[in-house]
Amino acid sequence: MQNQEGKMVSWESLDGKIVVADFFFTRCPTICPSMTQNMKRLAETLHNGSRVGDRTNKKVHFLSFSIDPERDTLERLRYWAQRFQINPDTWWLLTGNKKAIYDMALNEMKLGLIDGQSVDTNFVHSDKFVLIDVNRQVRGYYDGLDPDDLSRLQQDLILLTMEKNPKARSFFEGKLVIMAVSFLLAIVGVFLLLFFLRKK
Repeated sequence: MQNQEGKMVSWESLDGKIVVADFFFTRCPTICPSMTQNMKRLAETLHNGSRVGDRTNKKVHFLSFSIDPERDTLERLRYWAQRFQINPDTWWLLTGNKKAIYDMALNEMKLGLIDGQSVDTNFVHSDKFVLIDVNRQVRGYYDGLDPDDLSRLQQDLILLTMEKNPKARSFFEGKLVIMAVSFLLAIVGVFLLLFFLRKK
């Protein structure tokens, strides 16, 4: 899909990142502005814990998919990004093939998203933020308009950034045999050294 900067991006562009996603459209007269504002607050509260330098949390990325890609052109996405001062380094507004977006929302993220034939007042779309881990598994749904649910999302995000990835390769993977042999050789070397020192 294409982000607000005109760059073509994919899931591979977010390798190793935790994702918070939602669905919106720039002509939405109801929940979208509030959800975008809440997503912005969430993005601003997450940081990497550094006391100096860049405090941006590089492990989390935010995605907002347009459910009206025919009218949400690059120009409209830029307008929305400017309106809410969205940082493109950590948050992409995405447009692309409508079928692909709706298939992802309905079949992969399991959200009740209904096509309103491009009529603003008929768009029925989800108010949920979707939390997706680094292995692209959905880990939770959160009401994007409920402060208590947003607080829960913030806590879950912090826990997820500390969670060990079960698919990640361990530092010791494939090295245990070599380490064991090295350890045994070191022990033999110490005994030989002590033997020769006693002999002398």
